[in-house]
Amino acid sequence: MEEDPGDQLVAAHQQELRRGTVVLACLLVLDEPRYGYALLRTLADAGLDVEANTLYPLLRRLEAQGLLESDWNTEESRPRKFYRITGSGARVRDALEAERLRLHAALAALSRPSRPEDRSP
Repeated sequence: MEEDPGDQLVAAHQQELRRGTVVLACLLVLDEPRYGYALLRTLADAGLDVEANTLYPLLRRLEAQGLLESDWNTEESRPRKFYRITGSGARVRDALEAERLRLHAALAALSRPSRPEDRSP
């Protein structure tokens, strides 16, 4: 069975849409320190499936930007790097969340079927 070229376009646009969403999701969740695998599970439990090879570079990038900080926990049998949001990260998170809510409202308004009285003559 041949793949519809439209499917590739949809997949590409979905990936683009998800990129910023994953950043915001991480910033929303990391008020409490979490290690990478626990974060993957938390996101998946919320319905946001992210692959490890996407998440770990993202966490490193957010840390380099000063939005996250990390500490190694070596007290357990297996050392784990725990990430948590910084003050700058919280400010970025709040701004992104406000923008997400604004965009959601705008898209919801655009997706409603228009009523005849709303149409211009």
